[in-house]
Amino acid sequence: MRQIHSSAWLLVLLSAVLQILIFPLPNFYWLSWVAIAPLLVALLRTRPPQTLQLTEGIKLRPASPSQGFLLGYVCGILWYAGSCYWVYSTMHQYGGISAPVAVGMLILFSIYLGLYHGAFGLIISLLAGNPNDRVSSRALLLSPAVWVAIELARTRISGFPWDLLGITQVDNIPLARAATVTGAYGVSFEIVLVNAAVAAAFLVRREKRKMLLAASIGAAVILQAARWIPAPNVEADRWALLLQQNLPVAEGSDWTREHFLATLGEFSALSLRPPTIPEAHTGEAAPADLIVWPESPAPFYSSDPFFRNAISALARQSKAWIIVGNLGTSSASLGPDQASEVYNSASSISPSGEWVGRYDKAHLVPFGEYVPFKRIFSFAGGLTKAVGEFTPGNSHAPLDAGATKIGVFICYESIFPDEVRQSVAQGAEVLVNISNDGWYGDSGAFAQHLKQARMRAIENARWVLRDTNTGVTASIDPYGRIEASVQRKVRTVLRAPYALSNAITFYSRHGDWFAYLCAIISIAFLGWELVSLRSRTEAKRHHG
Repeated sequence: MRQIHSSAWLLVLLSAVLQILIFPLPNFYWLSWVAIAPLLVALLRTRPPQTLQLTEGIKLRPASPSQGFLLGYVCGILWYAGSCYWVYSTMHQYGGISAPVAVGMLILFSIYLGLYHGAFGLIISLLAGNPNDRVSSRALLLSPAVWVAIELARTRISGFPWDLLGITQVDNIPLARAATVTGAYGVSFEIVLVNAAVAAAFLVRREKRKMLLAASIGAAVILQAARWIPAPNVEADRWALLLQQNLPVAEGSDWTREHFLATLGEFSALSLRPPTIPEAHTGEAAPADLIVWPESPAPFYSSDPFFRNAISALARQSKAWIIVGNLGTSSASLGPDQASEVYNSASSISPSGEWVGRYDKAHLVPFGEYVPFKRIFSFAGGLTKAVGEFTPGNSHAPLDAGATKIGVFICYESIFPDEVRQSVAQGAEVLVNISNDGWYGDSGAFAQHLKQARMRAIENARWVLRDTNTGVTASIDPYGRIEASVQRKVRTVLRAPYALSNAITFYSRHGDWFAYLCAIISIAFLGWELVSLRSRTEAKRHHG
């Protein structure tokens, strides 16, 4: 590892910093066009040759596989630690874990997930070909496909596709529309393609550098400028009331029966009080046909008769359908202490007060809703004590609300493109995302989470009604634009415009086909290179 040139380490550090900055906060999204380029240059200009060429300067060679892995791994560790720093406060403040242990868990988290950046570095170094040759253009050409394949692995293997690169361009409507065909992965591909062109400008001979750099930067400017191209207006013909509860994440023993009933009464009264129509929408105020309550830290059990009666009464008074976040139990006849299985759920209640359907969260949060490998991570049990030990659901089927089908996804599920689109493929005409972002505090995670929910709206061309405990509560149109929202950390109701749609995007119908194609291409070329490497090794041994 001593052969790694110091400039490669500096480039890795620069790439990690840029990758942190492109995600909110602080949201320097335009830096995404150059954020990966320093890492690519570091991987392809890593070590000096055995004989220095003094007439033209030192010609740095591509990294060896072990060097490529190490460079990518360090970049990944730094990126996860800087982008997901909120893991520490969540573990410490709400999990009851001491500060040193919480820091250790953030480090372990980053070390584990940094392996994906390490895999990217390893593959690129292998695709660079013979390390004694000049830099292979093949590695740069394939880098977008490799990056997408790694993002797919993050989704399917570790189950943490937080902040896919394409999310940075959610405000760039013309560019982000590619997600209706490819999902967010296609936007990631476009970004890395431009980064590869920028990297190439620093790897070619000096006489070609200016022209290639100007072309790559020009492409980045044009693609980023597309953000200002106006998108069509989307008419909303319905209204929903989204309750933002603003409850403390963990109140513990404060939930006496009196406090419980008083809170239910306050929430019901607030849900019946129509707020002022947002200035962006004019015309006569139509009554809301849907009321949504978020994922809540309150002990709202679907089997609790006090809770059920209050929600049924609200439905009858409002004459609206209700989607309410609650703790579902294995049987409505069993009390919370008797139920063998508890679910993080969203129930649908008809205007007549009948509880007609329930969605159980299928993708649970590790260390938040269950503890994997309990014997090893028993010290993290404080997290699940705050929210419960849940059983996962097994269906993404939409809930029926009369003639309307509502696709529901809960909190963390918003980061999984393929899972959200399944409810649309099964007929969901509008999406409802309930979440308790209070776990993130005032870190940048709430803004990162919102952007990912907005990308789900784009991919599926659906309105998303996003109802959170502490914010951001918002109505998101099929282009990912926020049409209405309310201030964070305020107890209020958002009068949210929305509309129904039956159109199915290519992505909604076919899922992650593009990401799998990128994975197949990457594996095919990697296999070819490994066979070639073996042939070169055997030939060298034979002639030696």
